[in-house]
Amino acid sequence: MKAAPADQKRLLDLAEIDSVIDRLAHRRRTLPELAEIDELAARVARLATQVIAAETEAGDLAREQAKAEGDVDSVRTRAERDQKRLDSGQVSSPKDLASLQSEIASLNRRQSDLEEVVLEIMERREAADAQVAKLAAERDELAASRGAAEDRRDAAFAEIDKERAEAQERRAAVAGGIPADLLSLYEKLREQFGVGAAMLQGGRCLGCRTSLSIADLNRIKSAAHDEVVRCEECRRILVRTPESGL
Repeated sequence: MKAAPADQKRLLDLAEIDSVIDRLAHRRRTLPELAEIDELAARVARLATQVIAAETEAGDLAREQAKAEGDVDSVRTRAERDQKRLDSGQVSSPKDLASLQSEIASLNRRQSDLEEVVLEIMERREAADAQVAKLAAERDELAASRGAAEDRRDAAFAEIDKERAEAQERRAAVAGGIPADLLSLYEKLREQFGVGAAMLQGGRCLGCRTSLSIADLNRIKSAAHDEVVRCEECRRILVRTPESGL
């Protein structure tokens, strides 16, 4: 392939712009905020699951407490009814009177036992409610931290995208001045190797950092100025300049 030396040198400008674009893309993919957001999202999800479990336990205890309190009320109502019968003097038979007094005593003991159960459930429920509040507060704090990290990510994305758009404009201007066949070869090599063209400096390819052999340097030295030469190691286009050492 033939191309004017000036057009070949434009490939170095294009390669430099492409390097900037690649660095911006890498920076966008590897922003520290991305890993931070993923970690925070995972922690928020775990805490959300723990909150649901704690809320379920607290709900079960609330229902258990309501049932126990209902049992206390039922026993208390029966005891109060029996006490009224006893106090009214309606029961005159000694046997029935003793039976009624025994039932009242039994109901009072039952009520006392049930009230102990209620107190125990209330303590457990209070602890469960406190755990729900603690976990929910941690979840909300982490969610806020994730939101802040997302804001930082979005700000960084906006900055990177702006720089990339500016670089793309510069690239289009440079690429527009390069012959189509030379540009096509450059793009093909860039797709294969990441870099399509590199400077030959001091007898070394700056693309693969390899020092060329004497034979290769003589071959390139004897090539016409408009001939497009390639590095034998990395196959990139070698752009000759006064710094090439030929």
